[in-house]
Amino acid sequence: MELQDCIRTRRSVRKFTDEPVSHALLEQVISLAAWAPSWKNTQISRYIAIEDPAALQTICEKYAAFNGRIIGGCKTLIAQTFVKNRSGFERDGSFSTDREGGWQYYDCGIAAQTLCLAAHDLGLGTVIMGIFDRKGLEEFLQIPEDQELMALIVIGHPDGEAVAPKRKDVETLLSYR
Repeated sequence: MELQDCIRTRRSVRKFTDEPVSHALLEQVISLAAWAPSWKNTQISRYIAIEDPAALQTICEKYAAFNGRIIGGCKTLIAQTFVKNRSGFERDGSFSTDREGGWQYYDCGIAAQTLCLAAHDLGLGTVIMGIFDRKGLEEFLQIPEDQELMALIVIGHPDGEAVAPKRKDVETLLSYR
């Protein structure tokens, strides 16, 4: 798929078929996501693939009820975490910018979008979700103390086509000084 077509046709997919995502395909998506740029090449994003139906059900009911319908309809949920205190920091632990520790969120966003574009290019659908009980889910998933849960990303084979919402025009988005 050409890059511009990939960008223009990628959608947040919320309905999936019952076909599971093969480990080979998921590993290909993650290997492409690894190419996302990051602060001083810190590569802080990490991914946990949750496939166990009981775990997915628990997440739906206990930790992410707002998105329970979407998570309940998937075979694979990716928990994106990041290694703390690396992105936006100098080696001595001081902040590099006035964003302080906030740069890690920027790097995670770049990595998540790269993951979603890679998945789309390979015929999969994704949706990034941010409404969940972070602390509870970190405990449930046994996230290491040096990491923090950033986002949940559903990945699977799309059931139907998602419609593109209207986009703002360039005149609204771009200004010159």
